[in-house]
Amino acid sequence: MSRLVDYAKSAKVDIVLIGAAFVWGASYLAAKQLTEAGSLWGMMALRFGLAALVLFVIRGFKPIKFTKADVLIGAAVGVGLAIVMTFETNGIALTSATNAGLIISLSIIFTPILEGLARKFWLPRDFFVAAAGAVIGVAFLVGGNGLQAPNWGDALMFGAAVLRAYYQVVQGSLTSGRKLTTINLTIFQTLTAGAIFFAADVTGTVRAAIAYGPHEWVLLSFLVLLCTVYGFFAMMWGIRRTSASRIALLQGTEPVWAVLIAMLFGGEQLNWIGALGAVLIIGSCFWGLGIEAKARAARVLANVTLPTQPAQQ
Repeated sequence: MSRLVDYAKSAKVDIVLIGAAFVWGASYLAAKQLTEAGSLWGMMALRFGLAALVLFVIRGFKPIKFTKADVLIGAAVGVGLAIVMTFETNGIALTSATNAGLIISLSIIFTPILEGLARKFWLPRDFFVAAAGAVIGVAFLVGGNGLQAPNWGDALMFGAAVLRAYYQVVQGSLTSGRKLTTINLTIFQTLTAGAIFFAADVTGTVRAAIAYGPHEWVLLSFLVLLCTVYGFFAMMWGIRRTSASRIALLQGTEPVWAVLIAMLFGGEQLNWIGALGAVLIIGSCFWGLGIEAKARAARVLANVTLPTQPAQQ
């Protein structure tokens, strides 16, 4: 019975995080159109600033006092988020979508390595095989136009992959075992990131807000409500209930959703190699999730049973 309860809890977390990966995959098309209508930094400032406002309004229905830990940890996570997204957005601008998609997917492998170093607990070798399978799947999915020669954009994307992995591990470590409120953390996470992007381009933020028409505000509302309010709240909620390695695998499905949305609304096509890549990503992720769940359960069981064993004479 206990195992069924644990499985139900794990499945609930996975569903919420897959939902976040889906909306983030859908965000690429919307963000691309918005950056064509105004400043990139302005769009990011509006996105995260408005998300913080929406979260604050939601919090008003069931207010929980902000603690010092909520503010400090939320702000620290927000700074990390701004740094990661700065590397990603500038890297994407300088390299091809194929190179960017493949390189950023390396975070699926970097995350369990960094988490293993931080927690002194290594996942089984098969998990890394599954993670590598997901990266190969990304290569098939996004590699239809071939890879470009390496450039500084690729270096930025590689840095972003390492930083994304490190960010997730640190976020999990900062929030694990602490008495924190998820919505309070997410408010300060998004508020801090929004303030950083606003400071990066004050004029561009104001101009973007003025220049946006009804179509752009619909797209921005999608980014704010689903991709940021839901997406980052789900991530903050999930990281406190599972491992960074598991989250990295679930995020590995993000390119699949991005391609699906691009096909449905952007008129893009998917050849058989890309379809094979999508299947490989999904299959590898589910295989890896099963391995991670068993390893985590075994670790919990060992921590419970070992202290009760009689001391050796």
